[in-house]
Amino acid sequence: MSNLGDSFTQCEPLHERGIRGLDLDLLEKTMLKVVIATAALLGATAATAAAPRHFAGAELLPQAKITLAQARQTAVRAHPGVITDQELEKERGGTGLRYSFDIKNNGKTFEVGVDARTGKVLENDAEGPNPD
Repeated sequence: MSNLGDSFTQCEPLHERGIRGLDLDLLEKTMLKVVIATAALLGATAATAAAPRHFAGAELLPQAKITLAQARQTAVRAHPGVITDQELEKERGGTGLRYSFDIKNNGKTFEVGVDARTGKVLENDAEGPNPD
């Protein structure tokens, strides 16, 4: 009968052949991709997570087909940064109802407008000298 200790001395070290034959370099690269993707997702979520319950134009929400969270996500995709102000307003262009977001990025503020009924980006411009 063979001794269990003998079988361990005949095995290759794990770092040379991987765990159960897995390629450790491939595993490390895959895990790095997962970590990067998770960080990107959390970053996008952080930009949209801090939505206040009450904001200017909240009474217009029943007329919107796009939720505030969806509009925030669309706005940050259109112009990455931190949302510093938001409102829902009746304004010309699109269907006439839009979410308006001020997004700060690299010290500049941009206004991004998202149609509250279609989700299309209507505006993505640097904030002028006389902000709304």
